[in-house]
Amino acid sequence: MLDEKKLDKLLLNYQELQKKMMTISGDRKKYAEAAIEFSNIEPLAKTIIEYRELMKESSELNELLKTESEDEDIINMVKNEIGNIESKIILVEERINELLIPKDIDDNKSVIIEIRAGTGGDEAAIFAGDLVRMYMRYSDIKKWKVDIMSVNEGEFGGYKEFIANISGNNVYQKLKFESGVHRVQRVPETESSGRIHTSAATVAVLPEAEEVDIKIEDKDIRIDVFRASGPGGQSVNTTDSAVRIIHIPTGITVSQQDEKSQHRNRDKALKVLRARLYEKEKFEKDSERASSRRSQIGTGDRSERIRTYNYPQGRVTDHRISLTLHKLVSIMEAEGLDEILVALASEDKARRMSGES
Repeated sequence: MLDEKKLDKLLLNYQELQKKMMTISGDRKKYAEAAIEFSNIEPLAKTIIEYRELMKESSELNELLKTESEDEDIINMVKNEIGNIESKIILVEERINELLIPKDIDDNKSVIIEIRAGTGGDEAAIFAGDLVRMYMRYSDIKKWKVDIMSVNEGEFGGYKEFIANISGNNVYQKLKFESGVHRVQRVPETESSGRIHTSAATVAVLPEAEEVDIKIEDKDIRIDVFRASGPGGQSVNTTDSAVRIIHIPTGITVSQQDEKSQHRNRDKALKVLRARLYEKEKFEKDSERASSRRSQIGTGDRSERIRTYNYPQGRVTDHRISLTLHKLVSIMEAEGLDEILVALASEDKARRMSGES
């Protein structure tokens, strides 16, 4: 049963927003903010209007049924029409309940993705490289823009650490459940006896935070500059262009040295720092939901094992929803990744619709 007072309030908000947009059309920033809010509420408002129209039509037909003559053909026709409308009402009510599920305010954000080699030495770095390739190919499929921010390559390939900014429509909504430990089981190329090794890499998907989301005070950070160096410590830059930013209140440290310009390295480091602080603040504010997700989709905690890629058996298993797909190659090539992401989103949606906090 729908809460009619709640529906009235939502429709009133929708109508007031329409009026507001007409009065602030000259202020581009305010109009853009209102337009985003309007686009978020419009599908729900239109569905509520449709629901109200159906309810009115049903009421009128029921009144007609009470006052109609005893003509059986007309009575049957009215009853059939009432049955059709009631079926539509059930579907529209389901749609309203679905639209009433609280949205993640970060779903439309771009992300900072951080991929690091975990346990497993050189093989872990190679696997981290495989994950990087998978996400880069997936970004290409989705027509997202990728800006590589920081890389630390492994000695035998892959990455010890890889950080990139992925921007586009609903990037966080698609990738947010990828945070956690990804485990691989396979025979390394260097393994002569054919023994299967288990290695791991961690993935962190952080919603990109704007300055309006997180304000970093100058007094709260210490910025060190130093000379950029490549693998093995050899100098790759003759100027002090590398930047290390330490956020004093939290101890979070970000280093950036990929750009030749100190200014650009500073901007990139601040972007990563802002994202990490935003994630920390969001986790603390949303601890109740995070606790629930720990037994459902996952908290995004990078110590939590979320998925296993078993090469000998050609399968990928997502442990949070007990989903196993025997299409490892397709997933690693990114074409098959959507099947996992859609399943994770559906499970999360079902949980929230059931009222679990």
